[in-house]
Amino acid sequence: MRAREPDESGFAERDGVRSYYEVNGSGEPTVLLRPTWSIVHSRHWKMQVPYLARHCRVLLFDGRGNGRSDRPESGYSAADYVADALAVMDATGTERAHLVSLSLGAQRALLLAAEHPERVESSVFICPAVPLGEAIDRTDLPWDAERDHYEGWEKYNRHYWLKDYRGFLEFFFSQMFNEPHSSKAIEDGVEWGLDTTPQTLIDMELEDWIPPEGVRDLARRMQCPSLVIQGSRDAITGKARGIALAEESGAELVMLSGSGHGPHARDPVKVNLLLRDFIVPPRPAGRWARGAARRRKRALYVSSPIGLGHAQRDAAIADELRKLHPDLEIDWLAQHPVTAVLEARGERIHPASALLASESRHIESESAEHDLHAFQAIRRMDEILLANFMVFHDVIREDAYDLWIGDEAWELDYYLHENPEQKRAAYAWLTDFVGWLPMEDGGEREAFLTADYNAEMIEHIARYPRVRDRAVFVGDADDVVPDRFGPELPAIRDWTSQHYDFAGYVTGFDPAEFADRERLRASLGYGAGEQVCLVTVGGSGVGGALLRRVIEAYPAARERVPDLRMIVVAGPRIDPVSLPSHPGLEVRAYVPDLYRHLAACDLAVVQGGLTTSMELTANRRPFLYFPLRHHFEQCHHVAHRLERHEAGRRMDFATATPEVIADAIAAEIGREVSYRPVDGGGAARAAAMLAELL
Repeated sequence: MRAREPDESGFAERDGVRSYYEVNGSGEPTVLLRPTWSIVHSRHWKMQVPYLARHCRVLLFDGRGNGRSDRPESGYSAADYVADALAVMDATGTERAHLVSLSLGAQRALLLAAEHPERVESSVFICPAVPLGEAIDRTDLPWDAERDHYEGWEKYNRHYWLKDYRGFLEFFFSQMFNEPHSSKAIEDGVEWGLDTTPQTLIDMELEDWIPPEGVRDLARRMQCPSLVIQGSRDAITGKARGIALAEESGAELVMLSGSGHGPHARDPVKVNLLLRDFIVPPRPAGRWARGAARRRKRALYVSSPIGLGHAQRDAAIADELRKLHPDLEIDWLAQHPVTAVLEARGERIHPASALLASESRHIESESAEHDLHAFQAIRRMDEILLANFMVFHDVIREDAYDLWIGDEAWELDYYLHENPEQKRAAYAWLTDFVGWLPMEDGGEREAFLTADYNAEMIEHIARYPRVRDRAVFVGDADDVVPDRFGPELPAIRDWTSQHYDFAGYVTGFDPAEFADRERLRASLGYGAGEQVCLVTVGGSGVGGALLRRVIEAYPAARERVPDLRMIVVAGPRIDPVSLPSHPGLEVRAYVPDLYRHLAACDLAVVQGGLTTSMELTANRRPFLYFPLRHHFEQCHHVAHRLERHEAGRRMDFATATPEVIADAIAAEIGREVSYRPVDGGGAARAAAMLAELL
C-alpha cells in the first residue's frame, strides 16, 4: 500500500510513445521528479512524494523503458527524455517546475534547464552521473564483449544482462545501496528493475551519450539556481562527479558523509529537508516565547494505531502523568481507531493527525485468512513510516514541546536515531516487546533479515544513547522472551534489562473495581443464569476470518452450552453487516469500555494480541486465543508472556474447525482459573518515569 495515492494520473504521448505520469498535491510551485536510468521507474521517489506534496505540487513520470510507460526499440537519447518531460509538463498544464534528478537523470535535467530556461525554476542533482571529474575504476573490458566469467563490475555487460538479468540487478543495487542494513532498498531496486527487460537497457546503452565538453557547456549555460546532493560513498559514479558538476555550474554542494548513490531512499529525512529548504523554504515562525515565559509544560504523544491496546494504556499513563504535572498539556498525534478512543475521552488530537498515512489500512491489506506476516508487513510499510515521521517533523518544527512520547511509534524511534541532530526535546520510548523474531517457515533469509534489523537497532542505541532519554518496557523483565537477537548478537532479555526500565503491565484499570462481578454483569445487562461468551478481535480489520469461524461454531456451541449467550464485537474497522448471523447471536459494532465486558464475561474468544489477553489475565477470566499465523509478536512474544502467567488456552486457527471451537467453548466457559496475578500499577510507574523528563 502506498503512503499517498496520486491526485491525478494519465499518459502524455509523443511520437507514438506514451509516458505515464502522476500529479500529487496542488498549488505552487511544482516539483518535477525526473526519471533516471530506466532500470527503475518513478516509484523510486516514493520517500519524497508524500512529504513534498504537502508543501507543493509534485509531478513525476515513468521514463520510457520502465513502469507504465512504453518501451520502444529506440529513442533513448537525452533529447528524447527532455522532449518527454516537456510533453508531460504540457499535458499537466505545468508552465515551470523545479527539477529534481538522480544519477543519469542529471544529464537530461541539464539539457532541459539549458535549452528551455523558461520552463525551469531550479534544478537539484542527486549523485549526478555526468562525465566530469574522476570516474570510479570499474573494468577496462568492453561493455559488449562476451566473457568466460562475470565477476563484480564485469556484470555490467550486455551478454550477462541477457544471461542472468536478476543477478545483475542484485549486484547493481547492492552497489547503489552500499550502506549497512540496506536490504529493503536493494529488494525494492530489484523489484523495480524486473519491471523492464534487459533488452530495453541494451537499447538505451546503444544511444549516444552527452560527451564531457557538452556537459560542461550545459552546466555553464544553466541560468537557474541549482543544488548538488552527493553521497561520499557513492560506488556507482563516485563523489568526484558531483563535486565537478557543482564547480562547473556554480551550484551549491551538500556532501552526505557515509551515503551511497541513493540517499533519497537510504537517507530520506535529510534529502527531503534539503529539497524543501531549497525549493519551498518554510516561513519563519510567527511567534516565539522565552523558556521562562512558557508557563505550561507540553508533551506530544505519538500512539501506535496498530490495535486499540496502545490507546487504552497511553490514556491511562497520560492520566497518571497529569496527576504529577497538573498543568501539563498533551497533544496526540494519532490515527483511527486510536483517535476514536481519545476523542471519546476528550483528549486533544493534533490537527496534523489528519495528514498521517494509515498504518492500519496497510496492515489489513497485508493480511490473509487469519494470516499476517507482521515482520514483512512492517518492512513493506517503509514509505508510510517515513511519511508519518515527516508529519511529526513538521509538527515539532513549527511548535515547541518539552517531551515527546512514542508508544511503539517505530517511525519516530528509527528516524530519530538515523537523524539524531533532529532531536530537540526530551524523548521517551515505550514498547511491550523487544526483538524481531523469524517464523520457522521463513528460512535462512528471514532469519538473516530479522537479525539484521535487530543489529541495526542495537547499533543505534550504542551509538546514540542520548536519543532515548527513557526507554520503558511495559511489563516485567521475565516477560521478555529468552531468545537471542540473532547469531553473535546478545540475548534479548539481558540486553533489554540493560537498556530499559520496567514499568510492569499497564491495564488501564484496577481489577479490584470488578470484584463484585454480579453487580458488574447486571450493569451491563447480563443475566445471572447466562453463560456469556464474548468474541472480539481488537481494533483492526485483520480478525474478520476468526469472527466468521467462531460465528460458524455458534450453533454447535449452543447445543453444548444451552445457556450460552454469544456476543461478537466487530470493532471499529469491520462492518457488522458483513458478518454472518444466527438466531440468538448478537453482533455489535465498536463497544466503548470493552474491558468492563471482558471482566464480566464467562469466556472470551480473542486473537493473540497482548492487550486483550492481558486484560483477561488481570481479571482472571478464561479465554481462547488464536495467534495470527506468521505474526511473530503474537506467536512468540505474547505467547511467552501468557505462558508465564499460565493464562488462556492457545488455539490453532488452521486446525480449529467449528466443531473443535465449540468443544473448546464448552470446556472452558465459566472455568475457575489460577493465573499468576497481574500488578495493576504499571501506568503510575510509567508516568513517574516520564515525569522525570519534564
